[in-house]
Amino acid sequence: MGRLFGTDGVRGRAGKDPLDAPTIRRLGAALARALGDGTRGVRFLAGRDTRESGSWIERELAAGIRSQGGALVSAGVIPTPAIAYLTPRMGYTAGLVISASHNPFEDNGIKVFSGKGEKFTETLEGQVETVMAAQSWAPAEARPHDSTDLASGLSRTGVEQVDYRSHYLEHLLRILQPGDRHARVPIAIDCANGATTTVAPQLFERLGFDVRRVGCEPDGRNINLGCGSTAPDLLARTVTEGDCRLGIAYDGDGDRAIFVDDRGRIVDGDAVMLMCAKQMKAEGRLRGNAVVATVMSNIGLEIGLREAGIEIVRCPVGDKYVMEELLKRGLSLGGEQSGHVIFSDYLFTGDGLATSLHVLRTMAVTGRELSELAGELQKYPQVLLNIRVDRKVDLKTIPPVAAAMEDVERRLAGHGRLLVRYSGTEPLLRIMLEGRDEGEIRRWAEEIADAVKQHLAGGM
Repeated sequence: MGRLFGTDGVRGRAGKDPLDAPTIRRLGAALARALGDGTRGVRFLAGRDTRESGSWIERELAAGIRSQGGALVSAGVIPTPAIAYLTPRMGYTAGLVISASHNPFEDNGIKVFSGKGEKFTETLEGQVETVMAAQSWAPAEARPHDSTDLASGLSRTGVEQVDYRSHYLEHLLRILQPGDRHARVPIAIDCANGATTTVAPQLFERLGFDVRRVGCEPDGRNINLGCGSTAPDLLARTVTEGDCRLGIAYDGDGDRAIFVDDRGRIVDGDAVMLMCAKQMKAEGRLRGNAVVATVMSNIGLEIGLREAGIEIVRCPVGDKYVMEELLKRGLSLGGEQSGHVIFSDYLFTGDGLATSLHVLRTMAVTGRELSELAGELQKYPQVLLNIRVDRKVDLKTIPPVAAAMEDVERRLAGHGRLLVRYSGTEPLLRIMLEGRDEGEIRRWAEEIADAVKQHLAGGM
């Protein structure tokens, strides 16, 4: 068996390997076997986004877990960070999230959180994959549930249903102090027709905001469709046409947030990290006086933090790598340009709603608008090209591609950055260039892309 876990759990087309029913059931059983201690059955807390495939994937996971004497309890449609928060506090062995985040509805995925509420490390993922690959066992048929089970709250699929949303909301509400709240201020939220539809409107209405809703009518197939953090244009129009103070767009599972200021301009994770880091430092809350950012964060963030006397720690792309650096170094803030931001004093995973409240708190404490705060990030032009590939190989072994990359590095001459990497969740090669002149770096990125298309993309 090949590698099952990517940079963000198991991801693929729902119904196709590795998200076909037998593999999912075996994964559930393998998780129960890997995490069980032999003395008591393991208990998993599961949540999902609004994709139509989420329910049957949950049932297959539950059947596999049950075949090994464990149990899956479903919190229903709820954001990913809610599962991370609730798993340790409600006493579960581990948490499961069924979501493909920002991907289209045909895709889905399975993410695993430890009993501490942290994303599975690669070591734990490797242990589960070893159990999955072993030929010495097979999941037993799950025991059918009788009337006693049904009377105790189990559905006919054997999955107990719980509603923990109020616990998660109370946790979020502690981020804003009463004096930080903006009563009746109009804001727009875009829930991407995804997991945040079950909690975000209630959260902001409880805080007293005048909430304008976008992407809050999920139908199982419209998740991320022309809305959400990957398509914020609709939100930007809603903000400017409705005279909103700001807009906030979430992705399908709610672990990231992208903002729109009152002028309709996009504010990404880099700007959020800079404004929050500076405020946290002023309040003495920035542990280690450093911020963790991935290699995709703009060099402007690095410069802005340095000017504020704050160190930057770079890590690979993926919020689990951000989390690992935060844990290792004892830091309190890190994240990605894409909007995954981790405030480790609250949670060791990205949380779009928590990020929203931290931005609102920074606005309230400083008395400044989002446009002014975000304007302190001076970005270098950045070009990102995504090239679909039919295989993933070491680029150094393809001389024309390696030569094109070396030529671009030479021309940058230390006044920019080149980053070429494969996506961990899609068959894509990402080419990122930063430099002083956007037109120039775009031409250079396309030179590399042309070489890749000739040798890795079937002559696209």
